[in-house]
Amino acid sequence: MHPIDPLAALRAPADPVHDVYLTGTVFLDIIFTGLDHAPVRGTESWARGMGSSPGGIANMATALARLGLHTTLAAAFGADVYGDYCWESLENGEGVDLTPSRRVPGWHSPVTVSMAYEGERTMVTHEHPAPPPAVPGTPPRTRACVASFEPGRPEEWVGLAHAQGSKVFADVGWDDSGRWDLAALPDLPHAHAFLPNAAEAQRYTGTDSPERAVRALAERVPIAVVTKGPEGAVAVDSVSGESAEVPGLAVDALDPTGAGDVFVAGFMTGTLAGWPLTDRLAFANLTAALSVQHFGGSLAAPGWPEVAGWWNRAERSARGGAADARDLAHRYGFLSGLIPPGVRDWPRLRALPTIGFRGA
Repeated sequence: MHPIDPLAALRAPADPVHDVYLTGTVFLDIIFTGLDHAPVRGTESWARGMGSSPGGIANMATALARLGLHTTLAAAFGADVYGDYCWESLENGEGVDLTPSRRVPGWHSPVTVSMAYEGERTMVTHEHPAPPPAVPGTPPRTRACVASFEPGRPEEWVGLAHAQGSKVFADVGWDDSGRWDLAALPDLPHAHAFLPNAAEAQRYTGTDSPERAVRALAERVPIAVVTKGPEGAVAVDSVSGESAEVPGLAVDALDPTGAGDVFVAGFMTGTLAGWPLTDRLAFANLTAALSVQHFGGSLAAPGWPEVAGWWNRAERSARGGAADARDLAHRYGFLSGLIPPGVRDWPRLRALPTIGFRGA
């Protein structure tokens, strides 16, 4: 049971059963950490750490569920041990509703091997596309949904979800064609919030800074957010008339896998709860910063206990008198009204160097 329901004050009997719908491919992620350098051709590299976790769209599903949003996922799962592990981790471990998902006999789970070093990562993936149907025809009614736009590829379910009143939060991948044309994103008119990174946003808008890019995007979508990695994020909310820029948090990053998904989940949580834009960005930055301090993609995502633990430490540091600590506590002061007394940090399930131990 989640100690905090960020939407508790907004819930009503006629509301949808689930807060967020998403669909995509679930991978088994195998992550190697503690590499001193990139693997060198013709040599063997030794990693000091290793973890396995559900990956792909599971990163976003886990991040949303750990922040207390009722999440439902439509995905294909292989009828293999990897598929068993991913299904059980999401359904039993994280409380993600898998009613729209399916098991596919004879299809093996996609696998990604990720190697983290020098603050970056290198990935190798093997996948056979799942047999159709890849996505249920009509998505369930939810408050919001998550989409990833691709140039020239409309997704019918996005328009259907939008027509049902679901707020579409979307990011976008790299445009391999090099066109970088917003008109080539057919589902962009359905987006409630569009959250590209700085490089993508500047190319799509033909601008030379994240700040100019976000203003240009705000002319196309109700909420535009441009992420700047460890430097934070900038956003314009045309619905509320707000604009904001919030710096990132300085942390020792172990593995950036899934940090972008965690940022989106944090921003969605604040948006659906009706927080001010500055608080939404700050919370998204915080959740992403907490995630990169662990390895394992989906299982690195923080929940409210981790947020509460961080806030308790921030408050103690601020009482110590350092100016930067006081500034940080002031920026995140909104958390004091969200976290009730008694919520403490406690260990979350993290990535393990196996897909599950058997009983002795």
